[in-house]
Amino acid sequence: MASRILVLAKPNSSAGDFENGASWHDLRQMIGPYHISTFMNDFVPLLKTALLLVASNTFMTFAWYGHLKYLHNKGLPLVILISWGIAFFEYCFQVPANRTGAAFLNGYQLKILQEVITLIVFVVFAKVVLGESIRWNHLVSFGCLAAAAWFAFAYNSPNQPL
Repeated sequence: MASRILVLAKPNSSAGDFENGASWHDLRQMIGPYHISTFMNDFVPLLKTALLLVASNTFMTFAWYGHLKYLHNKGLPLVILISWGIAFFEYCFQVPANRTGAAFLNGYQLKILQEVITLIVFVVFAKVVLGESIRWNHLVSFGCLAAAAWFAFAYNSPNQPL
């Protein structure tokens, strides 16, 4: 996935232009149809991958943890079968997400993206379904994982070994 970053100085409040002399017209010229289409070509597959992963992880979180709230009084074999049935739908989203993502992310990036999304989905699930609140040590742990995700994506050199 190609990365394109446009850096402009902050706008001059009186003229509406930028301090480095660029105007809004210059900005529109720089972000012409070619640049917007390139951005969309890069962004849409990433968004599609992320949304599929959110759906996938929602099903998987319910398969793994939903029984703690809803099936705690049922026998273990029944709970395993129900969880397995829910997990089928997880795969219906996970496999397309991985295929879409593999077109522009390497395997490590795809896995780290999936793990970050898993944590976000779980935080919502834990609060809404299980009624558990997040604590400071959980936030620190998630911050470490966010740093891992940053390192995985910031230094994208898929063909260079350690």
